[in-house]
Amino acid sequence: MKCWPPTTLRILCRSALAFLALTSAPIRAENVAVTFDDLPTSGTRGDIADAQSITTRLLAGLKRHHIKAIGFVNEIQLVGNDREQRIGLLAQWLDAGMELGNHSYSHPSLSKTPVDAYIADVSHGEEVTRPLMAGRGKQERWYRHPYLETGTTVEARRQFETWLANHGYRVAPVTMENSDWQFAYQYDKALADNDQRRAAEIRKEYLDFSTLAIAWYRAAGLQLLGRRPAFVLLLHASRLNAASIDDLADIIQAQGLHPVPLERAVSDPAYRTADTYVGADGVEWLTRWSLTLHKDLPWSSFPHLPTDIATPAG
Repeated sequence: MKCWPPTTLRILCRSALAFLALTSAPIRAENVAVTFDDLPTSGTRGDIADAQSITTRLLAGLKRHHIKAIGFVNEIQLVGNDREQRIGLLAQWLDAGMELGNHSYSHPSLSKTPVDAYIADVSHGEEVTRPLMAGRGKQERWYRHPYLETGTTVEARRQFETWLANHGYRVAPVTMENSDWQFAYQYDKALADNDQRRAAEIRKEYLDFSTLAIAWYRAAGLQLLGRRPAFVLLLHASRLNAASIDDLADIIQAQGLHPVPLERAVSDPAYRTADTYVGADGVEWLTRWSLTLHKDLPWSSFPHLPTDIATPAG
């Protein structure tokens, strides 16, 4: 059992009181799209058997809970002697009734990459996925920005978004996240060290944090918009989420969220709120809308990431 220092306990208590006040509104169900970045798999690259295990567990859990998710692909991950097998992992997502989207080829930063070079990378990132979907009568139609970076200038943002529209893409926004990549980094490290006890601790911390984070976004959305909008949840195709998919589905259900495809979630009128954000930082869409609406979000009550999970800079 973790023993928190007195200062930490005082901070946690203040956060808990603020959180309870924020979430006192009655709960009713709203829609949520469940999305996964960095396909075929996220995190430390293992062999094809490891990648297959992650994919199988994720898809089995999604199907058990009737979740129609979308996975965003980085095709650089297909490079190697096992290329065909890794392409086969993407095919399994489609065969399971899921959708695939473009997450660029090599996961570049739009804030640090010239727009023309960035566009070339994104175009390269559709060479396998687009025909794979076309072979099943589907169209690749969604793009997710790496790091949620959408452009440091109005001109850069407009240039890239014009290219997206001309190539049949829509931007896949994010309005809910749970810092899963930070937990997954530590989880992968524990598995590499064969420390099963530590891995189990991390998984519990992750699920506890996810419960609080999801509740915070629901309450913050209500406070910002005056009603409960549909959400788009960002996750990654990681070992941690493969091990936790049933628990995550239970948390989603317990929070009063109903999983729907991405297209249905973004049909919510909230997603017609103007997004005029320009800057180097990648920020999710509740923050963007708060800037448009000139309303603050209650960040002081956002749950603290456990200190043993926060990844060192660099």
